[in-house]
Amino acid sequence: MNSVWDWDFAFEVLPDILNGLLVTIQATGLGSVLAYVLGLVFALLRRSPIRLVSGTTWLFMELVRSTPLLVQLFFLFYVLPLVGITLSPMVTGVIGLGLHYATYTAEVYRAGIEAVPKGQWEAAIALSLPRTRTWTAVILPQAITRVLPALGNYTISMFKETPLLLAIGVLDIVGAAQEEASLAFRYVEPITIAGIFFLLLSYPSSLLVRYLERRFGLAKQSV
Repeated sequence: MNSVWDWDFAFEVLPDILNGLLVTIQATGLGSVLAYVLGLVFALLRRSPIRLVSGTTWLFMELVRSTPLLVQLFFLFYVLPLVGITLSPMVTGVIGLGLHYATYTAEVYRAGIEAVPKGQWEAAIALSLPRTRTWTAVILPQAITRVLPALGNYTISMFKETPLLLAIGVLDIVGAAQEEASLAFRYVEPITIAGIFFLLLSYPSSLLVRYLERRFGLAKQSV
């Protein structure tokens, strides 16, 4: 294996690696949206006065958080077809990422909701606001603003875990780099380019999260 950098080969493999990068960004973006939506749903279900609902939600979240993401991806992709549910690799990856991280963002949302001052709840009651209006106009806007940095951190973490999708056939940036490397038996250029792209996207995102932390005066939640 030649370890000397070859610029011609680097430019040759660049288009395929960029295609893999687009897959990585797509999986991260869709997975993040799913995680944010499901996370909020889980957080609200955890607060349900019906113990069966809150308890079942808690148990499900604990089961998901107690197993590796890779195992969950294998289950969705290889076990579900046994009961007649077949999903494409990309759809499986997005669902797997979103569901896995939803169990963490749910706790973030819950912390944000509990951090809303008690006076805000009392003011909503004093104004006779309907319960739905209280949540959508008073509680959730404040809670979500408080947890933006933590949600951003989880998106960055998800971005860095997308290479796990290669196990179910999603050709992300790392998969594309590995494919090019194995075809030419040259690993330096493809893997280095993939690493550079990860750095170029992850580091500015981390800076944005830090800005949000300073902007809203919130405590940092590390990835």
